[in-house]
Amino acid sequence: MQIKDQLKQLKPYQPGKPIEEVKKEYQLDKIVKLASNENPFGCSAHAKDAIQGELDQLAIYPDGYSATLRTELAEFLDVGEKQLIFGNGSDELVQIIARAFLDKHTNTVIPAPSFPQYRHNAVIEQAEIREVSLLEGGAHDLQGMLDAIDEKTKVVWVCNPNNPTGNHLTEKELVAFLDKVPDHVLVVLDEAYFEYVRAEDFPNSLSLLDTYRNIIVLRTFSKAYGLAALRVGYGVASEELITAIEPTREPFNTSRIAQAAARAAIKDQDFIQSCRQKNEAGLLQYQTFADRLGLFIYPSQTNFVLIDFKRDADELFNALLKKGYIVRSGKALGFPTCLRITVGTAEQNEEILKTLADLLEGIHA
Repeated sequence: MQIKDQLKQLKPYQPGKPIEEVKKEYQLDKIVKLASNENPFGCSAHAKDAIQGELDQLAIYPDGYSATLRTELAEFLDVGEKQLIFGNGSDELVQIIARAFLDKHTNTVIPAPSFPQYRHNAVIEQAEIREVSLLEGGAHDLQGMLDAIDEKTKVVWVCNPNNPTGNHLTEKELVAFLDKVPDHVLVVLDEAYFEYVRAEDFPNSLSLLDTYRNIIVLRTFSKAYGLAALRVGYGVASEELITAIEPTREPFNTSRIAQAAARAAIKDQDFIQSCRQKNEAGLLQYQTFADRLGLFIYPSQTNFVLIDFKRDADELFNALLKKGYIVRSGKALGFPTCLRITVGTAEQNEEILKTLADLLEGIHA
């Protein structure tokens, strides 16, 4: 047996270390996981109630069209029902787009470093990958991305805010970019962290759909909504585009429980507002820490921070691990001297920042 050649150069996605594994390895009782940008405040109580209400229906297939969720989300977003596509997390939507548009005769333009699944799926589809390095400070090099486009370009990926830097593109910057992208190129606006954004100049991307028929906006219930375990994301685009890519979506790809929880979560915007406020306070804790120690922290519009410690990221990562803190080493993300840390509760932030300060003081001693 022989698998496809392109798979031989790929490795499976490596998530943050599991809590139980770290407990066992280092014989620790308490672990704080701040590696995967999960919501430390959980999910809406209404979502939990909705999950309970589905437990007697587990033998029944879910609605493959997500009809009720579709209707309620369309109303919430003020878009047409046929403008929506649902995925098993936004990861699956990235896969759907790559599967629908890319092959060995095409190329795709990707900011780098950014969300690794853009590249991963392009490799599987044998597309030429044109990575454009981020600007100093972590922003997309939009002119460089435009320069990389040619007649064989099918998809351009824009991660806004970007993962792993947290930077955002303004509406002015994005519109100027979209004005120059050829009509034959699909622009994917990945807004996984949309609910955390505080910047007043952040694009109202859904309002751009009528003007730019070659864009699709991706969002998810995994981050601020706190439903990462249930895997439900969605894309918004023109009805024509959604109709064209729907055949690549697997049947029954979102569960009954996920659909019910997402519907309930949409209705609890007070929970989202509360999480946004707490996250903003947490970001200030990290900014104060970085300023005090003279460290560069990338400007984040998300629920994570990327801090440059000017030292080997894996060493600092392992030192934190031994203390019971799971973060992400920047080495795997394209930032070898940085750590990416999820913003936790106020207490979690205070504890890890004290631990980091002690570790850095020990290094300098």
